[in-house]
Amino acid sequence: MSLPSADHRPWPLPREPWVMAQRWHDLLFAHWPVSVEPIRRLVPAAIDVDTWEGDAWLGVVPFHMSAIRRRGLPPIPGLARFPELNVRTYVRVGDRPGVWFFSLDARNRIAVEVARRWYHLPYFHARMRVEHAGSVEDGWIAYESRRVDRRGAPAELRARYRPSGDVVRAAPGSLAAWLTERYCLYAVDRKGALCRGEIHHARWPLQPAEAEIDAGSMAFAAGLTLPARPPLLHFARQLDVVVWPLRRVSAC
Repeated sequence: MSLPSADHRPWPLPREPWVMAQRWHDLLFAHWPVSVEPIRRLVPAAIDVDTWEGDAWLGVVPFHMSAIRRRGLPPIPGLARFPELNVRTYVRVGDRPGVWFFSLDARNRIAVEVARRWYHLPYFHARMRVEHAGSVEDGWIAYESRRVDRRGAPAELRARYRPSGDVVRAAPGSLAAWLTERYCLYAVDRKGALCRGEIHHARWPLQPAEAEIDAGSMAFAAGLTLPARPPLLHFARQLDVVVWPLRRVSAC
């Protein structure tokens, strides 16, 4: 697999080889500006909450994945395709902005356990359904998720969404780029060390979107409340991604 150009990245690619490839489909980015204080209480002190014009941002991101494979291996039947749903915010450690996940729900039990063990991320098993609703011309995607994992608080999402305009690559320095063009995640391992996981992909092929979305319980399960305002919406049809292993940054 040839990597896309890294000219758009804010820092160079890792020198070591990537270890996993994935293809992401039909993503909805639903974002709300929120006060920094409640986010600050939930993010480790070693991590700075990233802000845009004084606000932190909370994202709810439903999508589904395919072609999941380890480097040098074909996709494993039964493990290579499933829906995933993220609740996230945006953080920074030093000069590297990234993503902090409050939760990641997935339909595949094995993937949940592997990600918890090797990436120290708050994955939860959920019953999920994703389908294209209506006609091809309408383009609506129906998405439902209900968490069944007892390690997390009950949480559900019901959404119906579709793109509503042409593909646009977010301009550098724009809010859309700030929200989506992030090339690492942060997590804390079992020994309390702060870790960074690098990812790489082409620039996001974003489209404006419209949605009917009920995501309040997803935020509530994380200890947060969505503001009473419509979210900022973006859609992406497909993106190929490669992932590197977690590496320790510092103690928390």
